[in-house]
Amino acid sequence: MQLKEYIESEILPRYEGYDSAHRLDHIGSVIRRSADLARGYDVDADMVYAIAAYHDLGICEGREFHHLSSARLMREDKNLRQWFSEEQIEIMAQAVEDHRASTKSAPRSVYGRIVAEADRQIDADTIVRRTIEYGLDNYPQLDRQGQFDRFKEHIEEKYARGGYLKIWIPGGENDLKLKAFQSEIEKPAALEIMFDKWYDKLI
Repeated sequence: MQLKEYIESEILPRYEGYDSAHRLDHIGSVIRRSADLARGYDVDADMVYAIAAYHDLGICEGREFHHLSSARLMREDKNLRQWFSEEQIEIMAQAVEDHRASTKSAPRSVYGRIVAEADRQIDADTIVRRTIEYGLDNYPQLDRQGQFDRFKEHIEEKYARGGYLKIWIPGGENDLKLKAFQSEIEKPAALEIMFDKWYDKLI
């Protein structure tokens, strides 16, 4: 069995039961974006692929520490020893640990920078949709106003100027898109308009 075959048959299907912001469409996007970013670096393509495939695997154990759970699951997967050395697995696990947007320190390797950038997906509609989906999946008791308040708080805390989201490849596509998104959400009533566009489609 090849690495890609193993991941497609044994790892990716696990995401089917996760919340709608962390299912296969998101993982597939991170895999593709990681591969695109990796072309600009001297890196192992199989390592980049595996990191992207495992980066959210631990979400089943809770969102807050999912990056640590995902890294642990990667380290514990004995099947990966068919394709990678212990040193490579540790580099990959550290990259998974470092991918989370709220991480304050820079990723420890180029692999961490690649998956962190690939995971960010700075696209207004994607950000809005996934934020609302997460709220509906995890806080179903909230009414429309409650969902909007949670949505607004998250967007401002993470994406606004001074927010915790960090870009680790300055001058790249994500950097430019984040600055454009920040300018957009600073407009009066912008967040209400964005929320209203997607909320009724998702409930």
